[in-house]
Amino acid sequence: MKRFKVLVSDYEFKSITIEKEVLHSAGAEIITAQCKTEDEVISAGKGVHAIINQYAPITRKVMESLPNLKVIARYGVGVNTIDLEAATKHGIYVTNVTDYCMEEVADHTFSLLLACARKIVQLNKAVKNDVWDYKVGMPIYRLKGRILGLVGFGSIPQNLAKKAISFGLKLVIYDPFISKSLADKYKAEVVSLNELMKISDFISVHTPLTNETKGLIGKEQFNHAKKEAFMINTSRGEVVDEEALIHALRKNQIGGAALDVVSQEPIRHNHPLLKMENVILTPHVAWYSEESQIELQRKTAENVVDVLKGSSPKYLVNKI
Repeated sequence: MKRFKVLVSDYEFKSITIEKEVLHSAGAEIITAQCKTEDEVISAGKGVHAIINQYAPITRKVMESLPNLKVIARYGVGVNTIDLEAATKHGIYVTNVTDYCMEEVADHTFSLLLACARKIVQLNKAVKNDVWDYKVGMPIYRLKGRILGLVGFGSIPQNLAKKAISFGLKLVIYDPFISKSLADKYKAEVVSLNELMKISDFISVHTPLTNETKGLIGKEQFNHAKKEAFMINTSRGEVVDEEALIHALRKNQIGGAALDVVSQEPIRHNHPLLKMENVILTPHVAWYSEESQIELQRKTAENVVDVLKGSSPKYLVNKI
């Protein structure tokens, strides 16, 4: 007889064979679902000791309805699908995987930066429409010596910083929690958010979505931005006030945007961003490589096993 029951509340992977192998080794029974609401999670999760979660809402109501729940393990870095305060109050471990896609997100971010800087998307479209004219991309500026503003300076933007430095970019950082010594390591200047917006040629967003960071970059910040600056977001869509971004793009307050995330995903078919020539959109794919996906699935399941075996998980979010 299996000792534990684990609900995989929802997932986008082709299979969860990796999770099953890890969890079966701990004597766990796995229940799979594709829940979209808290009631669906409650219905699927009767009697479970653990939930592995991607996008389904894991709310206070869910936790109070599942009294055996010991751990909620999120696929990914952000835990905005989980009521962290409620989990802590109920003594439920919350885990994530903070280090699984550092290279991928940094690579994707820098790819978007280069595409913006060299106007790759616009020029490609023009050529395919029989317009062979470099002036379509004007103005294009030399990358060396331009300023990259990093909003947040965790492991991913630190990885990005190394790539940017090798291309001759200068760095400024907004992050209330970093030390001067860390910034000095990357020859970066720590500035206020408004100052970062004022001086940056590229603004790259890397903060998690929390109550404090929701709408962090809004109308006031865009009022400070350079008209030729590009906004790049590979963190969470709601960190940037989307209406303020659209307004800034329409009023030419900034030069363009490259977004891997939007406030509501998938993006609705009539969204204004889809019609803007100076906006690049990718479908929340920055995290992905074959290697990172395998690593994510394995480490998420291992977090659950750690808790079920009575150990502290490696990637613990809350203290209980």
